[in-house]
Amino acid sequence: MRIAMISQHASPLAAPGAEDAGGQNTHVAELASALTVAGHDVRVYTRRDSPALPEAVDAPDGYQVCHVPAGPARRVPKADLLPHTGEFGGRLADTWRRGGWTPDVAHAHFWTSGLATVHASRRTGVPTVLTYHSLGTVKRRHQGVPDTGPPGRAGYERALGRAVDRVVVQRSDEVAELVRMGVPRSRMALVPSGVNEAVFRPDGPVAPRDPARPRILTVGRMVERKGFLDVVRALPAVPDAECVVVGGPPAHLLPADTFARRLSALADSCGVADRVRLLGGVPREEVAAWYRSADVLVAAPWYEPFGLTPLEGMACGVPVIGTNVGGIADSVVDGLTGDLVPPRDPRALGTALRRLLGDNVRRFAYATAALDRVRSRYSWRRCAEQLVAVYGALTTAARPAPAVA
Repeated sequence: MRIAMISQHASPLAAPGAEDAGGQNTHVAELASALTVAGHDVRVYTRRDSPALPEAVDAPDGYQVCHVPAGPARRVPKADLLPHTGEFGGRLADTWRRGGWTPDVAHAHFWTSGLATVHASRRTGVPTVLTYHSLGTVKRRHQGVPDTGPPGRAGYERALGRAVDRVVVQRSDEVAELVRMGVPRSRMALVPSGVNEAVFRPDGPVAPRDPARPRILTVGRMVERKGFLDVVRALPAVPDAECVVVGGPPAHLLPADTFARRLSALADSCGVADRVRLLGGVPREEVAAWYRSADVLVAAPWYEPFGLTPLEGMACGVPVIGTNVGGIADSVVDGLTGDLVPPRDPRALGTALRRLLGDNVRRFAYATAALDRVRSRYSWRRCAEQLVAVYGALTTAARPAPAVA
């Protein structure tokens, strides 16, 4: 099957942890790889954000990344991409009609990619699938004024849910959210994301640590909604533990990072500066060693569309304390593979950390159950198989004739 994956702002070649580079980049890269391994012809279309980028790049895992010229050839924040989405979709349509390669199905990632894909589909007849990754209604509810997304986003997302052939949702609460928005339940397919079990596994190198001091690890982009400030505020409740923060810019750039400075200042005011270590961004192949070095992984975002880091930690045999939001509420089974706490509640987080770090038997039981859960439910191979079934149902259905240009 020829599969086009459209990820306008999130290139699978981008380094995770950079600005606007996070879980979606990893998701697209891993999914494209898994589909390629399964024997499909995959091309990922992303916006050309540098004049140095070639038209196409063959990724090491066998899929092709196509850089689409739409808007200026420089980085544009995803919140400002809407004016360039029509051009992006027009380029896709032209490429699929005249380039000698037309996909059997087009899978869009994020709502702006969905707009471009629907635009192209109406001119080519290619069936469309959309994964939102995050919803504007949820983001605005949790972030309020700081949400920089365009005010019309919710309306676009509502319309897209009716315009595409299938919506792939990643977590159970997303189904209810979309139904409230007016998206028919019959158009949805629930397919959780996956984790790379070859990279994230219990055995392998372990980052250095002091064996006498419990280690708390937290991983993600340096943005407020990821809950790093709450983790620091919880540390006084576990006076013997250290906290390692992985993410953000490289270590040598941390002193110039506004949020990193804010995090360090908070640690100082809480009296835990000597126990907080900001590692900065590290190469993806090294992150697993940090997971394996931890006694517990904390994932404490205010909200989380899916949440790859808990799965990565679980795949490395690490128990997780997570906030009871989004995909984390699905992947972490409270009291079995980890503990769930309310978001933005440092006191509850501190209590959970103190309890778990003080109970070796519970930590071992959680770690064992977490590993079993990942292996049974969250492999990329399983994710790819489920999506191919969704794609196959669409490609066998009758399609209307494409619009005449």
